Amino acid sequence: MTDTQAPVSPTTAQVPRPESGWAALTDRVIIRVSGTGTDPFLQGQFSQNLAEVVPGYSPRAAAANPKGRAYCLTRMVREGEDILLDLPAALADSTLAHLQKYLMLFRGTSASIESEGRILGLFGTDAASVLAGDRLPELKAPGDTLAIKEGCLIRVEPTAEGLPRFELWCLTGAVEFANLQEHSLADWQATEVAAGVAILSPATQEEFVPQMLNWQHLGGVHFKKGCYTGQEVIARMHFLGQLKKSLFRFALNDAATAPTPGSALLAGDRSVGTVVNAIQYGNGRCELLAVVRHDADVKALRAEDAPDHSLEPLPLPYAVPEQTPPARTDT
Repeated sequence: MTDTQAPVSPTTAQVPRPESGWAALTDRVIIRVSGTGTDPFLQGQFSQNLAEVVPGYSPRAAAANPKGRAYCLTRMVREGEDILLDLPAALADSTLAHLQKYLMLFRGTSASIESEGRILGLFGTDAASVLAGDRLPELKAPGDTLAIKEGCLIRVEPTAEGLPRFELWCLTGAVEFANLQEHSLADWQATEVAAGVAILSPATQEEFVPQMLNWQHLGGVHFKKGCYTGQEVIARMHFLGQLKKSLFRFALNDAATAPTPGSALLAGDRSVGTVVNAIQYGNGRCELLAVVRHDADVKALRAEDAPDHSLEPLPLPYAVPEQTPPARTDT
């Protein structure tokens, strides 16, 4: 790889967020699932319909325990007869160990970490244009995918402020971006928060049904596919309108550190939400995603980790109808 300037601090995002360049997503690993049982195995464990995972489209997906609580949030990429998944590096071993319990039923099928695989996050369209050339307009919506010589180029969700974003899933070979700056992992994580994309951690794994993380609004839950582990709970929550909490985005000014994943959001002394992921900027501002009860006043919340600072609700780049109660009508 070629960079024109050393990355900024790996733990603090810069202000303003980058609008061009790239970042190495060293917090994620690529998993390859291969063998004759690949599709049936994944169909029985994940919330996505494998028939819709095709070379030109790479949707998000979730895997849940029997109680419907997500232990894995991922994206599925079709490469030949195999499926590639991405996992947080901190959860990769435990997630693979859990999946192996079901994989044992599919002889000749395996799931393992791609040791040479890596993912790059691309800010704006400059780096993506270098890779895709005149084919870039083919990537119209999140999940749209191009197979290029460097790997798979995927359009992902934009930030709420409208910044286009892409990911390059690279399995072999070098990638060079002459005259484009490398940014830190924290800079990319800041765009994930701004795009409303939840990331699980050891503190939040198996805490939430996928809909609480807005996964259905990112195309990650297919409600018409067949059975899979946790499907009964996930479907019931959807079809019976039982979702009582979902993912919100907030800002926090002048905090010493970003709130810790798994820590509480408070309304007075009452816990009404849980931090999922957060990022701190170089100017002391933080942004975070948190699962919050729909009956809470989101304009009057404070973080358990920073009780002296009020939280500012921020927009998401997609609609979450569940957060807006239906209008009352007099009959």
